[in-house]
Amino acid sequence: MRRRVSRQTLAVVGLLCLVLAGSSRFALAQMPDVRQMSGIPRPVDDLPNGSVSIRVVRGDMSHNLSGQPVEMRAGNTTRTVNTDADGRAQFDGIAAGTPVKFSTVVSGERLESQEFPIQPAGGVRMLLVATDPNAGKDAEPSVPAVPGTVALAGESRIVIEPGEETIAVYYILDIVNGAPSPVNTEKPFVFTLPAAAVGTTVIQGSSPRASNKGREVTVAGPFPTGVTSIQVAAEYPVGAGTVEIAQAFPAAMPQLVVIAKKSGDLKLASAQFERTEESVIEGTAVVLGMGKGLGAGQMLAMSVSGLPHHSPTPRNIALVLASVIVLIGAWAAIRSGETDSDRAGARKRLVARRERAFQDLVRLEQEHRRGKVDARRYAERREDLLAALEHVYGALDEDGAGPEPSSAAA
Repeated sequence: MRRRVSRQTLAVVGLLCLVLAGSSRFALAQMPDVRQMSGIPRPVDDLPNGSVSIRVVRGDMSHNLSGQPVEMRAGNTTRTVNTDADGRAQFDGIAAGTPVKFSTVVSGERLESQEFPIQPAGGVRMLLVATDPNAGKDAEPSVPAVPGTVALAGESRIVIEPGEETIAVYYILDIVNGAPSPVNTEKPFVFTLPAAAVGTTVIQGSSPRASNKGREVTVAGPFPTGVTSIQVAAEYPVGAGTVEIAQAFPAAMPQLVVIAKKSGDLKLASAQFERTEESVIEGTAVVLGMGKGLGAGQMLAMSVSGLPHHSPTPRNIALVLASVIVLIGAWAAIRSGETDSDRAGARKRLVARRERAFQDLVRLEQEHRRGKVDARRYAERREDLLAALEHVYGALDEDGAGPEPSSAAA
């Protein structure tokens, strides 16, 4: 199943990848299809009120464009600021409520932001991403490939984004061939995601050598000299608030880095982590897990705990109740050889069940109005009760008997 990755999700992944950007030890520069983040304002609280910082890059986060003029249009006025060595142009002192739009021209390509109003508190950060004409083009071998090995080095890391009832896991892998010529590995570069993973997808922006069939991901050789980058996404159901992940890769990973967006009491744990720590970067809380690395074929075993989840018990009870009522209704509908006395008794029982379902529905509505039941549980329970009532009414209609007996008689 192919899974479309939303612009919002890619923005979150991109932000998490920036967490370690300031560290010389972990320079997390490349991210999946960063162009989808271009021109989208992101409110932050680490800039002065009324300030906007524009970062201009080419292709990915590792190629900043310095000395690039960026124009701000605010109403009928314009202002231009050149980017610094980090590719950033900062505009300060913009009045709250002013509609602004930013643009720049890179090698004849015009980049524009969305128009948005300046908020009274905090600032805004934004990317403007120019097209890299060489993006996505793997160099074809100019010399014959030789037997060799590759490693998961460079910017390889695992990024985790908690959601509702699931977590999204992104395997961002740099396959590095340090030899001066293309290499063919002894075994095919193939790895399989855990059985719990659903919606496995090779994300746009990965090397065209990468593909997946279900949970199995394959990267075709030979591997050119340098880096072959792939990004793979999958979702894992949360269950009881903890997700266990066991994953092996066909090449050694000299440095293990896991980045998780902090949500609730989220914690990362693994015997292979040398340390875990929490950090807040650009207003986003994250949890980091770091270790020495993994050998080829070695299993990474980690748990993600403290995740928000809903107990399935109320829904299961409601489904069981609905199933029982459906079976009773079906049984009542197919009776043919019963006596009048038997049919009257069965009809009384159906009426009694109808009355109880009505009472449960009234009680649910009252609890919902008093705020004793959350909106999700209320919607699920109400739907189940209405379905049960529908089946009871169907059974009563098919019975075709005379006036309904009172519920007290049942």
